[in-house]
Amino acid sequence: MTRFLLVCLGGALGSGARYLTALAAVAAFGAAFPFGTLIVNVAGSFLIAFVMHMSIATSLVSPELRLLLTTGVLGGFTTYSTFNQETLVYFREGAWSVAAINLTATVIGCLAAGLAGFALARMVFGR
Repeated sequence: MTRFLLVCLGGALGSGARYLTALAAVAAFGAAFPFGTLIVNVAGSFLIAFVMHMSIATSLVSPELRLLLTTGVLGGFTTYSTFNQETLVYFREGAWSVAAINLTATVIGCLAAGLAGFALARMVFGR
């Protein structure tokens, strides 16, 4: 139960940080390009890799803190960071084909799902 609550707390913090980042990006750069999303995806990917490596290479991060930061905070901040970390593990382990399949399936699958969701919503709600 404690681990679950850590993930929930971290997720709330990460989601709040994502929202504030998006607001700041729109204020700084305008709304013509989703800079907020780009910022959280790139930052989250950097941070999850940093935290995961630090937790493997040192004893500075307990398993509970790692769960709070990676699954919780960064999972709430951006799900892309988790996808990126999983793909990096495949590359690090030499599983190049699995990494390529994960990369391709995720990008194409998410784009296809987004297009399908858009099409269905447009069909149901118009415009």
